[in-house]
Amino acid sequence: MRCVIARFPFDLVKSEVEQSMSGITPEPFTGVSVTIGRRVYSVMQVGEVITRQNRRDFTSGEMRRALTRLGFTCHDARPVPPTEDTRADEGSLGW
Repeated sequence: MRCVIARFPFDLVKSEVEQSMSGITPEPFTGVSVTIGRRVYSVMQVGEVITRQNRRDFTSGEMRRALTRLGFTCHDARPVPPTEDTRADEGSLGW
Protein backbone atom coordinates (compact mmCIF):
# COMPACT_ATOMS: atom_id res chain seq x y z
CA MET A 1 0.00 0.00 0.00
CA ARG A 2 1.35 3.40 -0.92
CA CYS A 3 1.64 5.77 2.05
CA VAL A 4 3.11 9.24 2.29
CA ILE A 5 5.13 9.79 5.45
CA ALA A 6 7.06 13.03 5.98
CA ARG A 7 6.35 13.98 2.34
CA PHE A 8 8.05 10.81 1.06
CA PRO A 9 6.10 8.01 -0.63
CA PHE A 10 6.52 4.48 0.75
CA ASP A 11 5.16 1.20 -0.57
CA LEU A 12 4.39 -0.67 2.64
CA VAL A 13 3.14 -4.23 3.00
CA LYS A 14 1.85 -5.62 6.29
CA SER A 15 4.02 -8.75 6.14
CA GLU A 16 7.15 -6.67 5.47
CA VAL A 17 6.42 -4.43 8.46
CA GLU A 18 5.96 -7.52 10.65
CA GLN A 19 9.23 -8.95 9.36
CA SER A 20 11.09 -5.67 9.94
CA MET A 21 9.90 -5.51 13.55
CA SER A 22 10.42 -9.22 14.35
CA GLY A 23 13.86 -8.84 15.95
CA ILE A 24 13.27 -5.43 17.56
CA THR A 25 12.74 -5.09 21.30
CA PRO A 26 9.88 -2.69 22.15
CA GLU A 27 10.99 0.54 23.82
CA PRO A 28 9.11 2.06 26.75
CA PHE A 29 6.54 4.49 25.39
CA THR A 30 4.07 7.10 26.56
CA GLY A 31 2.34 8.02 23.31
CA VAL A 32 0.38 6.21 20.64
CA SER A 33 1.24 2.52 20.30
CA VAL A 34 0.62 -0.27 17.80
CA THR A 35 0.30 -4.03 18.22
CA ILE A 36 2.45 -6.01 15.81
CA GLY A 37 2.31 -9.73 16.40
CA ARG A 38 2.22 -10.21 20.16
CA ARG A 39 4.27 -7.11 20.96
CA VAL A 40 3.26 -3.49 21.49
CA TYR A 41 5.53 -0.82 20.01
CA SER A 42 5.50 2.96 19.93
CA VAL A 43 4.33 4.12 16.49
CA MET A 44 7.39 6.39 16.41
CA GLN A 45 9.72 3.40 16.92
CA VAL A 46 7.99 1.49 14.12
CA GLY A 47 8.15 4.54 11.87
CA GLU A 48 11.86 4.95 12.45
CA VAL A 49 12.53 1.29 11.63
CA ILE A 50 10.39 0.98 8.50
CA THR A 51 11.16 4.39 6.96
CA ARG A 52 14.78 4.70 8.14
CA GLN A 53 14.06 8.35 8.92
CA ASN A 54 14.67 10.31 12.10
CA ARG A 55 11.65 10.39 14.43
CA ARG A 56 11.59 14.19 14.19
CA ASP A 57 10.83 13.96 10.46
CA PHE A 58 7.33 12.48 10.82
CA THR A 59 4.42 12.65 13.24
CA SER A 60 2.71 9.94 15.24
CA GLY A 61 -0.50 10.81 13.38
CA GLU A 62 1.09 10.01 10.02
CA MET A 63 2.36 6.69 11.31
CA ARG A 64 -0.94 5.86 12.99
CA ARG A 65 -2.86 6.44 9.74
CA ALA A 66 -0.40 4.36 7.71
CA LEU A 67 -0.35 1.47 10.18
CA THR A 68 -4.14 1.48 10.56
CA ARG A 69 -4.54 1.37 6.76
CA LEU A 70 -2.22 -1.65 6.71
CA GLY A 71 -4.49 -3.43 9.20
CA PHE A 72 -2.60 -3.03 12.48
CA THR A 73 -4.36 -2.09 15.72
CA CYS A 74 -3.26 1.26 17.13
CA HIS A 75 -3.90 2.34 20.72
CA ASP A 76 -4.16 5.81 22.24
CA ALA A 77 -1.68 6.94 24.84
CA ARG A 78 -2.08 5.32 28.24
CA PRO A 79 -3.52 7.68 30.84
CA VAL A 80 -0.98 8.66 33.46
CA PRO A 81 -2.38 8.22 36.97
CA PRO A 82 -1.89 11.23 39.26
CA THR A 83 0.75 10.68 41.91
CA GLU A 84 0.16 11.54 45.52
CA ASP A 85 3.35 13.06 46.85
CA THR A 86 2.10 14.14 50.27
CA ARG A 87 3.27 12.49 53.46
CA ALA A 88 0.99 11.73 56.39
CA ASP A 89 2.83 14.14 58.73
CA GLU A 90 2.39 17.13 56.42
CA GLY A 91 -0.49 19.54 56.77
CA SER A 92 -3.27 19.85 54.23
CA LEU A 93 -1.36 22.67 52.53
CA GLY A 94 1.58 20.36 51.80
CA TRP A 95 4.28 22.32 53.61
